[in-house]
Amino acid sequence: MAKRDFYDILGVPKNAADDDIKKAYRKLAMKHHPDRNQGEGDDSKKAEEKFKEAKEAYEMLSDPKKRAAYDQHGHAGVDPNRGGPGAEGMGGFAEAFGDIFGDIFNGGGRRGGGGQQVFRGADLSYAMEITLEEAARGKDAQIRIPSWENCDTCHGTGAKPGTSAKTCATCNGAGTVHMRQGFFSIQQTCPHCQGSGKIIPEPCATCNGAGKIKRQKTLEVKIPAGIGEGMRIRSAGNGEPGTNGGPAGDLYIEIRVKEHDIFERDGDDLHCTVPVSFTTVALGGSIEVPTLAGKAEIELPEGTQHGKTFRLRGKGIKGLRSSYPGDLYAHVSVETPVKLTEHQRKLLKELDEALKKGGEKHSPNAKSWTDRVKDLFK
Repeated sequence: MAKRDFYDILGVPKNAADDDIKKAYRKLAMKHHPDRNQGEGDDSKKAEEKFKEAKEAYEMLSDPKKRAAYDQHGHAGVDPNRGGPGAEGMGGFAEAFGDIFGDIFNGGGRRGGGGQQVFRGADLSYAMEITLEEAARGKDAQIRIPSWENCDTCHGTGAKPGTSAKTCATCNGAGTVHMRQGFFSIQQTCPHCQGSGKIIPEPCATCNGAGKIKRQKTLEVKIPAGIGEGMRIRSAGNGEPGTNGGPAGDLYIEIRVKEHDIFERDGDDLHCTVPVSFTTVALGGSIEVPTLAGKAEIELPEGTQHGKTFRLRGKGIKGLRSSYPGDLYAHVSVETPVKLTEHQRKLLKELDEALKKGGEKHSPNAKSWTDRVKDLFK
C-alpha cells in the first residue's frame, strides 16, 4: 500500500512554516495518542495507526535535511534502506517530541543556565500586633525575620575548605533525569543531587553542605494609616531563598489589632459606651466623650434614656481606601448608684413617691411597655 503524502497527513501546504507544521502535529498527536484512545476494536487501532503516521510525517518534515530530501525525491529520498538523507537517526525528532509534550510532565520549576531545575522560594508569613491608635495613624516599625546568608567558612560552595563539589554522575550536571514510558520521556529532578547538578563529597561542617546559614535580619516596615484587622502587607523578595538561583519568595506581614479598652471598630466607624448618672440623663447636661484625637463634648437633652446613641461625625478612622474618616457612635449607659447612705436612700424614696404622684407622664416607656404586656395576655 502506497504511503500517503506527509503534507497531506498533517494537513498543511508544502510551503508551510516550521511552526505551522509543529502546531498541526501537536493537534493530531493529542487527538490520536493511544493513551487517549484506549480500548479494543477498530477505532483504537485506527487511532494508533494515525498517531504513528503523523509521528513519521512530523519526524521527516521537522528536520530541514529530511524535508529537503523528501521535497526533491519523495518517500524514496527519506527511505533508510536506500541510504538517503533521511536515513539519519531520530535525535532531532526526539528533541522536538519532548518539546511538544514536556509541559505535561515538567513541574513548576524551570531550567537555569546550567540545566539545573530552578525553583522560586516559598513565601513566609509574619503576624504583627498593633494598637488601634497605631492602626488609625500608621507607624514605622522594625521586625526581625529569618534570613539565609552565604556561609563564611565555605563562602557559599557548601564544600569543606580545600575541597570542591563534583558533577553529579547520575544526571551529568543537568539536575534532571529522564525516564521513558512508552511514547513519552518523563523528566524529573535528579534524586541524588536534588536538582543542583553537583555532589559534595566532603560537606562544610558549618553549614552541612548547604552553602548558606540562617541568621536574623531587621526589616523596616511601614504600616499605612487606616489599616485593618487581617490585612496583609507584602514585602517582595524577603521570603525563603530560591533553589539553584531561583527568585526568593515574598514575606506577608499580617496585621492583628489589639482589643481596645474603650473603642470597638466597625469598618471606619468607632463605637464606645459612655456611663452617665441617672440625675444627668434626667436633668440633662454636658458630658465628655473620648475620641482617638482627644476629648469631645455631647449635650444631653433632659430625659435622655438608657441606650440613646449620639453620632460624632468624622471622629472615626479614615480607612485605606476611604476619602473621609468614619464616625464615632457614643452609646449612653445609665449608671445605677450603689452604696447609698441613709440620707441618700431617704431622698430617693421621697423622689420616687413624688414621681408616682405625678402619674404616667414621668415614665413614658414604662407606660408603653405595660400596655404591650396587657395586649399580649388579652
